[in-house]
Amino acid sequence: MNEPMNDQAIVDLIKRRDAAFGRGAKLFYEKPLHLVRGEGAYLFDTAGRRYVDMYNNVPCVGHAHPRIVEAMARQQATLNTHSRYLHESAIALAERLTGLQRVTESAIFSCSGTEAIEVALRMSQIATGVRGIICTNHTYHGNNTVVGALTNLSEDDKSHLGLRAIPFPETYRPVEPGLSGAALADAYIARLRTAIDELKAEGSGFAALTLCPILANEGLPDIPEGFMAKAAQVVKAAGGLIIADEVQAGYGRTGQWWGYDAVGLVPDIVVTGKPMGAGLPLAATTARRDLVEGFRAQTRYFNTFAGSPLQGEVGLAVIDTLESEGMIDNARDVGAALKAGLAERIGHWDGLGDVRGIGLFIGVEFVDADGAPDNPRAFDVVCRLRDRGFLTSIDGAFNNMVKIRPPLPLQAADAEAFLDAFDGVMKEIHG
Repeated sequence: MNEPMNDQAIVDLIKRRDAAFGRGAKLFYEKPLHLVRGEGAYLFDTAGRRYVDMYNNVPCVGHAHPRIVEAMARQQATLNTHSRYLHESAIALAERLTGLQRVTESAIFSCSGTEAIEVALRMSQIATGVRGIICTNHTYHGNNTVVGALTNLSEDDKSHLGLRAIPFPETYRPVEPGLSGAALADAYIARLRTAIDELKAEGSGFAALTLCPILANEGLPDIPEGFMAKAAQVVKAAGGLIIADEVQAGYGRTGQWWGYDAVGLVPDIVVTGKPMGAGLPLAATTARRDLVEGFRAQTRYFNTFAGSPLQGEVGLAVIDTLESEGMIDNARDVGAALKAGLAERIGHWDGLGDVRGIGLFIGVEFVDADGAPDNPRAFDVVCRLRDRGFLTSIDGAFNNMVKIRPPLPLQAADAEAFLDAFDGVMKEIHG
């Protein structure tokens, strides 16, 4: 049993952490939390205080869900080997996953989004015979050398051979002020065409456009109408493929199974990760069978811990839980009410610039008196919400957005209590 920790004990634990991990490993909040237990949409500290988790998408079905715990313990106690032996559960998971996606047929399992994105990039390059990749300029897809080069790649950065970034499409701070609707979408499409032409001119060719369909790390912007459909047409005409990174957008987060459905995008390759294992490292790259088999024919890709009986059983349990407990419908309904409640507060509280998102993924943007991004205010709000028992974080292109991304079983009563806490924080700030 963990004993409650006083301030000095927390300071001592942070010092131990700095020594053990190396100084610089990030912690949330001005006063870091020491959490010891989770249940559903709640987290608990050493003193037993309950916090409403409004941030963590990994436990998408809720913290310590009994069905997931049982599947994990049962399979680990029975058999867990690599994928070079036959076992039905991982095969069944691939069948179930691709069946839910409709646009894919076969799967390659891995343990993280980074691995799954790298597989997708290599798959697109093998299929097209060229190397050029386009991403958005404030994206995040993973941590290794190859995938990490995409993170916050500037539109003006031409130093990475085979990589180009385009401005992420948005209506709040449009790339060409004064434009809206189809004209604004076309302005972003023009940047995409330019990036494709540059890749071809340098000899890299154009293999794929990779993006999160709801542009999560970019700040959940409202995407100009028609952009996604037009982008798909341009990509196809140029001989490229579309990679949808569903690590954050997928698994019911938007109130639909996939973020690409929410924005009207039809991808060639789909990447899933974090929530599909609800805490167990599990990710997948799915695509048409010919794309997957083309990749397998030209690589020796193998992941010791991927495609295992354990991944299969836990992955199936997550899908079963989402479906049987109505969590995707809950994300749609509770998320819509929460977003509407926050949007009603625009104009009531100074500094509240915009509310965006879909399902249980919402961003609240803070700006100063001139409309410029206000990162200090957003971080202050996050820390004050923590003190009131609600855990969020900051994100977006300018880190001035309060990021709300709770486990999918979040209850309407907790969403309403969050709105009350939000009002209380804003009253404190405004004196």
